[in-house]
Amino acid sequence: MAILWILMIGMFLVSYLVQNRLKSKFKKYSKIASPNNISGAEIAERMLNENGIYDVKIQSTRGSLTDHYNPTNNTVNLSNEVYNGRSVMAMAVAAHECGHAVQHARAYAPVKLRSALVPVVSFASNWVQWVLIGGILLVQSFPQLLLFGIALFAMTTLFSFVTLPVEIDASRRALVWLKQSGITTVEMRENAKDALTAAAYTYVVAALGSLVTLLYYVMIFLGRRN
Repeated sequence: MAILWILMIGMFLVSYLVQNRLKSKFKKYSKIASPNNISGAEIAERMLNENGIYDVKIQSTRGSLTDHYNPTNNTVNLSNEVYNGRSVMAMAVAAHECGHAVQHARAYAPVKLRSALVPVVSFASNWVQWVLIGGILLVQSFPQLLLFGIALFAMTTLFSFVTLPVEIDASRRALVWLKQSGITTVEMRENAKDALTAAAYTYVVAALGSLVTLLYYVMIFLGRRN
């Protein structure tokens, strides 16, 4: 159990460092102008069109780092700094989110699996903390409750790991298109790759952190008679 505590603290520190690194990278590349001063929204529209996707709407959303693709209503949602931004950072993020739209259009297998897990994970996310708290409090008299909580948490952990190839592939598609589009220089593509790699690390750390936390709850369950 002590080893797990050390791992959990270590993952917390790594997560903090990775998040700070991501913010630093995005701040750095937000100061470098995009090719021909193109906005993130324009990059997104061009990438979608050149991939034969015309039914996805590009819109601005509030907040910072809130960029996402929503398959339920076919929208690429870009934060204001990306939607209106004319920087390498805006270019990279917009292309990445469009990468998700391309994945859905091409029926990319990990995306289909991830989408299938969404209803289950949504239910698990709403109840898992309450079930785990109750399970820990009643671990001696009603261990089945904690076991159920572990099963719910395992679904969220699985979702985190399924998300990894989805995010990595979206970045790969973005970088391939940026190269094929002919609108970027080699240096710009390297900058975009650096920014997207920093973003990918956040998903890796989140998945590993979730796994360590899952093992912690499993150890509580296994040690309930000690």
